[in-house]
Amino acid sequence: MKKLSSPFTMHVDVDSFLPASDKDKEYMLQMRPSSTFFKDGVKRLLKNKVATVSLIVIILITLTSIFLPMFWPYAYETQLGISPGKPVDASYKNLAPFEYGATEQARIEAGEKVFPHVFGTDAAGRDYLIRVVYGTRISLAVGFFASIIVLIIGMTVGAIAGYCGGKVDLIIMRIVDIIYSLPDMLMVILLAAVLRTTLEPVISGTVLEKIGSNIISLFVVFAVLYWVSMSRLIRGQILSLREQEYVLASKATGAKSSWIIRKHLIPNCISVVIISTALQIPNAIFTESYLSFLGLGVNAPMPSLGSLASDALNGLSSYPSRLVIPAIIISLIVLSLNLFGDGLRDAFDPKLNN
Repeated sequence: MKKLSSPFTMHVDVDSFLPASDKDKEYMLQMRPSSTFFKDGVKRLLKNKVATVSLIVIILITLTSIFLPMFWPYAYETQLGISPGKPVDASYKNLAPFEYGATEQARIEAGEKVFPHVFGTDAAGRDYLIRVVYGTRISLAVGFFASIIVLIIGMTVGAIAGYCGGKVDLIIMRIVDIIYSLPDMLMVILLAAVLRTTLEPVISGTVLEKIGSNIISLFVVFAVLYWVSMSRLIRGQILSLREQEYVLASKATGAKSSWIIRKHLIPNCISVVIISTALQIPNAIFTESYLSFLGLGVNAPMPSLGSLASDALNGLSSYPSRLVIPAIIISLIVLSLNLFGDGLRDAFDPKLNN
């Protein structure tokens, strides 16, 4: 039967109702798989080679600082060349990389295997590599937990100011302006110096004594001074989101303000939160490093990268590697975190992606 070509015919085209073949089904199923904002952001992040390399560097440094001390034969506080009832062996002090003390050289000549001091030893005869590894661990831990503190305080204050508005917003923003007007460097040094002596009798005999008053004072400094930038960013986002239809609908149904902030507003600010937190970590590490360099950081004998660099100043002309090594690691960590934060901003900021 010949197929009618007129578009106005009333005859049914039977061929249009034939079952689809396997080839037709395969063609129809070639659709983009379902995705989410987070998955799309991760794909864009992985396409950024600089950010990906920076992330790999951060992961390698973090894993090394966590797992290397588990099998390293030297402890960060152990002074080599000290034996009960014997005089101190000064040959273990200030060893150059891959050098050995007098006792170790004798053991090597006797056929024993001695693990090398890859970075040498410091002025107290302690293996320098394991101290650098522990210092990296301390610096990363301080940066991470300080950023969490800044995130919690800044997000809470910014969300309240942005959602409530009016007098609440006015009062909070004036407090933020006052903190912004303070000289950061001077306030950090003064607070760290005062809290260092104030917290020692308070934490004595408690679990916090192992952490040390200096590290706790660092966290207090971040909680007092460094949350203002995060709160301003969150406040700006909340101000633009609180007039959206889904927020008005939640208010109309009788939802509480805390529920609206927690379920609607904060999740829609997640890109800003992730980016700001990632960029806050290197700032916290740098602050801890220069406070430790000034003697206001971690408690001895626990090392940090800043305290190691400060100790190396005494023998800078004779042992420059003891200053160069922690300085390079600080620079590498801060640079990698900044580049990774820039990559997160490019990947997760919807304003930068069409």
